[in-house]
Amino acid sequence: MPGTTTARRPSAQDFLELVERGRRGRLKLYIGFAAGVGKTWRMLEEAHALRARGIDVVGAFIETHGRADTAALVRDLEVIPRRKVEYRGVVVEEMDLDAVLARRPYVAIVDEIPHTNVPGSKNRKRYQDVLDLLAAGINVIGALNIQHLDSLNDLILRNTGVRVRETVPDAFLEEADQVVNLDLAVEDLVERLRSGKIYPAEKIPWALEHFFRGPNLSTLRELSLREVAESLDRSATAAARLGEAATSTRGRVMVALSSNPPRALALLRRGSRMAGRLNTDWYVVYVETPEETPERIDAEAQRHLLANIEKARELGAQVVRLKSTDPAAALLDFARSHRVSDLIVGRTELPPWWRRLLRRSVLQRLVDEGSGLDLHIVSFEDEEGRP
Repeated sequence: MPGTTTARRPSAQDFLELVERGRRGRLKLYIGFAAGVGKTWRMLEEAHALRARGIDVVGAFIETHGRADTAALVRDLEVIPRRKVEYRGVVVEEMDLDAVLARRPYVAIVDEIPHTNVPGSKNRKRYQDVLDLLAAGINVIGALNIQHLDSLNDLILRNTGVRVRETVPDAFLEEADQVVNLDLAVEDLVERLRSGKIYPAEKIPWALEHFFRGPNLSTLRELSLREVAESLDRSATAAARLGEAATSTRGRVMVALSSNPPRALALLRRGSRMAGRLNTDWYVVYVETPEETPERIDAEAQRHLLANIEKARELGAQVVRLKSTDPAAALLDFARSHRVSDLIVGRTELPPWWRRLLRRSVLQRLVDEGSGLDLHIVSFEDEEGRP
């Protein structure tokens, strides 16, 4: 008819493209226990092997650390130019997420996944950029070291004396469809360091005196082997349970959080690791009493509470806020109504003996009345280790 516009009839190819866009990408992670075990090298080798088979693969972000042999593997690959941002007078180079999404390769290589992006970026962390790529249907091959796993943060500090600042939540590791652990004898890794294959010459003495000490590397290597083995076991267990979800009787994990516990991160990491080992969901439950309404608690406590809630969600927990004049009863009611099997609480400073005679603490009531629940009381001194 005159004056009307006929829309183009969608073709079969349009439908196939729509299906392809809706398909989640696959994630493969190379895990190591320290810099220099060969994560980037192995990713680049795999990229070349895929390219030789006609697969569309690009380097979304590759960090050579100035190593000539690693840089040589990059030359023949298509690499997405980095996004350059000026921050506090310094030009910072980041992965260009928008450019990778626009290029839409079949496989993207992403190094240094625990990295924190420069302020103003779409996502705060690079692992979140990877999740965006996966959501867009782009397959990702990435790398990270075991010490960057968030739930291991306190354990790493206790065993090595090093507080790792760049972390990824355990839930990200669970996103991986394939995990490859790159193992190397500690002696061989130290030899690689001494020969200048990991860091520039001026950084070698400092590294040998700090992170690359023999006991540290042995601890990290053991953690890496154990964590990957547990990850594979969780994957196998999850696959075996497909189709049984409705009748599953496995319990859930719950962390009881007060408005401003002194070591909230220790509790959250303990909950994350336990839920991961049990391959189950977990909750973080905060009970707001009349004395702890937002109008009554001070601004600093409110800020800590909100930060702890955000961290819990980042670690994969479902955060629940209850209101009650009786915190112990509210926690126990929630646990029993949501099939919780393991309840994690922090050890609090006990009140004077005469006050305990008049009123039992929340912790004591959980011990006395928590029949059917496994109660885990975290000793913060034990959990946090050396300052």
